Amino acid sequence: MAHKHDLQRWRHSHAFGQHIKRPGESRTFIVIVLTSAMMTVEITAGILFGSMALLADGLHMASHAAALSINAFAYVYARRNAHNERFSFGTGKVNTLGGFTGAILLAGFSLAMIWESVVRLLAPVPIAFNQAITVAVVGLIVNGVSVFILGHHHEDSPGSEHPDNHHDHHHHHDHNLVAAYLHVLADALTSLLAIFALLGAKFLGFIWADPLMGIVGALLVARWSIGLLHATSTVLLDREAPGHIRAAVREGLESEADNSVVDLHVWAVGPNIYSAIVSVVTHDPRAPDHYKALVPPGLGIVHLAIEVHRCTDEERPHIA
Repeated sequence: MAHKHDLQRWRHSHAFGQHIKRPGESRTFIVIVLTSAMMTVEITAGILFGSMALLADGLHMASHAAALSINAFAYVYARRNAHNERFSFGTGKVNTLGGFTGAILLAGFSLAMIWESVVRLLAPVPIAFNQAITVAVVGLIVNGVSVFILGHHHEDSPGSEHPDNHHDHHHHHDHNLVAAYLHVLADALTSLLAIFALLGAKFLGFIWADPLMGIVGALLVARWSIGLLHATSTVLLDREAPGHIRAAVREGLESEADNSVVDLHVWAVGPNIYSAIVSVVTHDPRAPDHYKALVPPGLGIVHLAIEVHRCTDEERPHIA
């Protein structure tokens, strides 16, 4: 019987790189500081000067600071628990869970925007244009800086991680970063639409433009939220990995004429990292390492379990 220390070379860590600090973590904390500072200034000024516009926007910034704090917590928790053996396949899905939570908060934010906009459309209220425009411009600048800091790329946008997308394995999908990015982008969009609406209302008398732009912005935020909910829920529910990854695994294992893959499961355990369980039937079974070497590298598969079954000549024609 082999001693425990002799078995170490067959064991491996299940951290899968989650213990490494992600660039998005530091960026998120910087954006939280910026958002919190802006929030404090607006709430304080709103109370001191009796401005409801400033106070409302400050409370709005507070809600996004809270949402960004959830994203930051997900980063820290995943990193600190990366080697915790209670997580069977590491903490990669904590990242996705943070993104899923952020998507739900975005959906709630969009519903609140629609409700408030409809109320103001039906019952217009007096607007302090100069104050409101100043708040919107300052908010746009702060959120524009935040968007730049997060450094989000177009290929990571919600919906790009469709299970049959043949290119998504080239991109690193940080759902937590996507959620944080969308929160500050939603803020920036709200400020931009508000500026145009307020200018139209002030100089052209289009009082209805302000609530209407609120509805337009809310619908766009809702669309982003739905895309992110779809991308994150497929990971959380262990939906099969993209078709090209499964096909590559099958083709690699069946590159030897004697091998037949009869059961194949590949699913995400973190951002662009996968686990796989495969059953292979063959006339002449060999060691699992032989079959693992047939799986192409670069697919992001960090945990691969292969079971091998011997079949007879009579059974071979019936194997799918």
